[in-house]
Amino acid sequence: MTQAPSLHILIVEDQLSIARNIAEFLEHKGHVMDFAEKGPQGLALALNNYYDLVILDLNLPGMDGVEVCKHIREKADRHVPVLMLTARDSIADKVSGFHSGADDYLTKPFSLEELEVRCLALSRRHRLNTHDVIELGPLCIDRKRKTLSRDGQPVALNSMGFRILMVLVDAYPQVVSRSELSHKLWGDEPTESDALRSHIYQLRNLMDKPFARPVIKTVFGVGFTLDIEQSE
Repeated sequence: MTQAPSLHILIVEDQLSIARNIAEFLEHKGHVMDFAEKGPQGLALALNNYYDLVILDLNLPGMDGVEVCKHIREKADRHVPVLMLTARDSIADKVSGFHSGADDYLTKPFSLEELEVRCLALSRRHRLNTHDVIELGPLCIDRKRKTLSRDGQPVALNSMGFRILMVLVDAYPQVVSRSELSHKLWGDEPTESDALRSHIYQLRNLMDKPFARPVIKTVFGVGFTLDIEQSE
């Protein structure tokens, strides 16, 4: 299988034991780590160096993670993926983190293996998002023109089908829960419970039915993901 890329990661975390555990684990995996324990220091490093990812704690001395993330989004000359870490797990805290510009959110305690998977997924998603044309296994997606082809054959999607596909592409290889997918499609507006099921069914008929192998995978009891065969 293709080896995971080496990432240059900034950890902004005031609990030294947590920061040390993260750094040792990720360095052992081949990633390059920088460290800051205060908000202003982390912001300065993020703005003055090139990082593939920032792991940012929410509770920091000097400037909290929400403010650090806001300043990164306002002042950085490029989009730096930000993974927010916090002991808080309320919906309000998560919303606050995402509104500040965070790309993902992980609640303490967490497994170091999951942390690395999320870092790799965020970095990969960011690289995909910098291009209008995305090639993912047999899929070729033109984000600007909103077109899809599979194995070189055009697949005509309606607006909702393309939106669902892009949510799955942006999250790949992670699973998107039904509730998260519904929120991304309809926001806080209520919708009938069968609406999502109907749209997924229509998307599968177009993307999977004419082909030998399905790429839209249902993870029962959880949600949906793309099942893409990786090159050896």
